[in-house]
Amino acid sequence: MEFIKTKIADLIICVPRIISDERGYFFESFKKEMFEKFIGSTINFCQDNEAKSTKGVLRGLHYQLPPFAQSKLVRVVQGRVLDIAVDIRKGSDTFGQYMAVELSDENKHQLFVPAGFAHGYVVLSDKAIFSYKVDNYYHKESERGIIYNDPMLHIDWKLPLKELIISEKDKIQPAFNKADLFEKI
Repeated sequence: MEFIKTKIADLIICVPRIISDERGYFFESFKKEMFEKFIGSTINFCQDNEAKSTKGVLRGLHYQLPPFAQSKLVRVVQGRVLDIAVDIRKGSDTFGQYMAVELSDENKHQLFVPAGFAHGYVVLSDKAIFSYKVDNYYHKESERGIIYNDPMLHIDWKLPLKELIISEKDKIQPAFNKADLFEKI
């Protein structure tokens, strides 16, 4: 596994070493010891989640407040998505900035999104299966979000807004400057 630091501190792209032959392929999608050595701290993933969506489905931008904040390790099992992570850590050098990365079943890349980031994705292929590990359980009262089309963030979702399929809950999230954000972690 190769770990790539990004322009936003603590966001990490994980690129597996894929072993392929005439039978198919094999790769390690997560190795705790190696991952913790790279990030310099302990991670205790407690749950795996999976979502299936069709082209244009946008999920996000979501996060949970402390003490129920979640770090996530996200990947695509089938299809292709544009994955977005927004730095919501007040005092961070990259506060309010986002990173976009394409995750697919072809590149098999993963993105580590630590606590302190709002997260979302949009499906670019006809359908996608999105899988992720979390290090804290869902806690409804701590759940928060930011509106996907916030003009301050200028997120390019790579699809026309009229083609996006968005839940009612995600359509009414607050603007970035009105959201409950993190003190620097």
